Amino acid sequence: MIVSFSVSNFRSFSSEETLSLVASNRLVAHPEHAVPIPDSTEKVLRAAVLYGANGAGKSNLFKALQYLKKVALGPRNKGGGTGRTIFRFGDRREEPSTFDLQFIANNRLYRFGFKVDDQRIVEEWLAQVIGKRERTLYERITGQDGAVRIELQGFRDNEKLNALAKVGGPQNQSFLATINVTLDSSDLGDEFSEIIGWFKGDLVLTPPNEPLAPIGALLSHDADFLKFAGGFLKVSSTGVDHLDIVKREISEDELREFLPKNLATKVLKDLSEGTADVAILSLSEGKELLVERKDETHYYTIAIQAAHEDQAGNTIPFELTDESDGTQRLLNLIPALRHLEATSAVYVIDEIDRSLHPILVWKFLEYFLKSCTSCKSQMIVTTHESNLLDLDLLRRDEIWFSEKDRSCSTRLYSLMDFKVRDDLAIRKHYLQGRFGAIPFLGNLDCLVGNGNEDRQDEPSPA
Repeated sequence: MIVSFSVSNFRSFSSEETLSLVASNRLVAHPEHAVPIPDSTEKVLRAAVLYGANGAGKSNLFKALQYLKKVALGPRNKGGGTGRTIFRFGDRREEPSTFDLQFIANNRLYRFGFKVDDQRIVEEWLAQVIGKRERTLYERITGQDGAVRIELQGFRDNEKLNALAKVGGPQNQSFLATINVTLDSSDLGDEFSEIIGWFKGDLVLTPPNEPLAPIGALLSHDADFLKFAGGFLKVSSTGVDHLDIVKREISEDELREFLPKNLATKVLKDLSEGTADVAILSLSEGKELLVERKDETHYYTIAIQAAHEDQAGNTIPFELTDESDGTQRLLNLIPALRHLEATSAVYVIDEIDRSLHPILVWKFLEYFLKSCTSCKSQMIVTTHESNLLDLDLLRRDEIWFSEKDRSCSTRLYSLMDFKVRDDLAIRKHYLQGRFGAIPFLGNLDCLVGNGNEDRQDEPSPA
């Protein structure tokens, strides 16, 4: 779970702004939404909803998390820079961008962060937070000459990890990424395996036009989930009665026809070298390509069909691409509701309301929050859907706003910053501008007037 995330000098963020999911001890509503933080008397919230006008920076917070995850896990080409995007409304090019994330993995609270300029990771840190103190796992500093110095603490028995710390790694690549791409899982040790595993598997970042996961592969491997997903679509009034999976084995030659030559070569190489046991790739027309290596390598195409019933009770199959954008969007989000009791995933969804009816968005979030009252799953969403501003659904500390100030910098603040009664109509007051974070429009009528005047000046047709 994410406890807090801070960012500065990145895209629309100038000075440091923080999204905190620490539950307020002043609230008693929805106690089941708060989960204890390890080694602390505080609790962390299972949901956060972020509002703001178009261009206010909601998606930039999402992109900041994307960037942090990429830096945490991914290799970078030597001399290729860091790929950061600075705050442009000011002279901050020479100043580092800062990212700091507190998260819970394997019932431990960790803090990972870094300072980065255009060419190098200037500083980096990873520590376990225990109450008011920190147990440092490593600290990293990159000098002006590009030399990387790592201070690794508490891992004397791990020879390979210590050898890697002495080498340091590339100046534009995080040490955590260097560990990830250099060492085998058996050489990482339990703690680093859990941390890297959290970034890889538990931190799920979903842009508006992408699924949470390869939905076809999930449905084809889990009959219970296939039944659940179809049932969820049915009760959501999409017109879908149930889902079917069409899985067809194909030859290697057919595989090469489906994929660009260089991609097909890479997939087959990874499988032959044992660096991957399963590969899942999205194809056109809503299909997926599944490659599995067990005793032998097998290749499959997977297609999802949505079954509808006519008035006579006959089943009419539809390809998923024939369904509405809203039905496809809802299906792509349903993995967030899969096995909630057994997972500790963090789902960060940008524009959750894209193509979905307001009632469906409300019900989706309600189902997530009610399905498990003590699990470690978490959902953070950006949205314009004002129907979620409902204190029967959310706590006040779960409602956040983003707004740009006069310097064009994004500011983040919570509904807890306002004195509001528990019976206040939050949605009404938000739309009236009481909490900010809405578009304040100019006089659009003047544009209509200008258009009419232009037309009046045109010569009449002969």
